[in-house]
Amino acid sequence: MKTPIRTLRLLFIFSIAMGFLESAVVVYLREIYYPHGFSFPLVNLERQILITELLREAATLIMLLSVAILPGRNTIERFAYFLFCFAIWDIFYYVFLWMLIGWPASLLEWDILFLIPVPWAGPVLAPCLLSLTMICYTGSILALQQQHCPVTLKFRDWILMTSGSLIIILSFTMPYLRLMAEMPGQTSSEELLQKISAYIPGNYNWFLFVAGEFILLTTILFIIRRCRKNRKSPVPGPFADSMA
Repeated sequence: MKTPIRTLRLLFIFSIAMGFLESAVVVYLREIYYPHGFSFPLVNLERQILITELLREAATLIMLLSVAILPGRNTIERFAYFLFCFAIWDIFYYVFLWMLIGWPASLLEWDILFLIPVPWAGPVLAPCLLSLTMICYTGSILALQQQHCPVTLKFRDWILMTSGSLIIILSFTMPYLRLMAEMPGQTSSEELLQKISAYIPGNYNWFLFVAGEFILLTTILFIIRRCRKNRKSPVPGPFADSMA
């Protein structure tokens, strides 16, 4: 059976390769649609290209999830490996973009992160910080497992992690969600796409991002504390009552 270190090494290599593949696709797209450099507003993609891009993003997530499920012995390990793969893939995506085309020149430059279900936009620094948080989760979970301290996620943990994640996602998607909410109900899909493409995001909502990050980091600290406390608690033996 592979040790966590060996597994992480293999997943690390795979995720770096995935990061390069992602960056290569983006280099091609920017050469075609942004020959003078990426900037807002977005280019209005042809319908076929847009659908292909949406499916490519979905396929990328499926690939990362699949490779994380294979070595995991249980749900919590698979969850940790997925976070690790996603984080390494995302970080090296920007590393390779910088190496190939010199972008981003600054971590505060804005980027389109995802298109599902609406565009996600924000400074490059934000997803990089989130990726570091994912790596912290992976390291904490696997370290506890190696210390014979099985990690269990309670309902409260899932609620906190989901809440923190949704708040961060909201910080990326809120401008476009607000834009869509302001559109009349009879707006056609073509008109909606044109409106989204012409939109230029304003200031990023760092307050929401920090709030979400605080919840995520607090949650993993709760999990670590609970697991260590449970490990230190004496396990009652068969003669515990007779010896009391």
